[in-house]
Amino acid sequence: MTAPNELRLLPWSGPEGKPCYLNTDDKRGYMSRLADNIEAVQLGTAAELLELASDTLDDQDAGPEDLRRLAKELTGALRDVLRVATSRGHLLAMSDPQLP
Repeated sequence: MTAPNELRLLPWSGPEGKPCYLNTDDKRGYMSRLADNIEAVQLGTAAELLELASDTLDDQDAGPEDLRRLAKELTGALRDVLRVATSRGHLLAMSDPQLP
């Protein structure tokens, strides 16, 4: 059985919000590429939301509902980006045993 620290954390959640993991040695396999593509989309969405947040916060006419919606979207994007960062950190640690 593969140790949990050798599994790849996938960029989506399973039932009940639990993390999903991939157990493979094939970094070019279908699931690995799918995860890479979804991570890229998630990071791109976060970058777009960051620009939107700056614009919204500069907008004097932005109301409480606009800010609440923005906060909700930013929360989801931050959750995705943290999952990507965690996954990539684990992948780096597995590929370079010299890392702390």
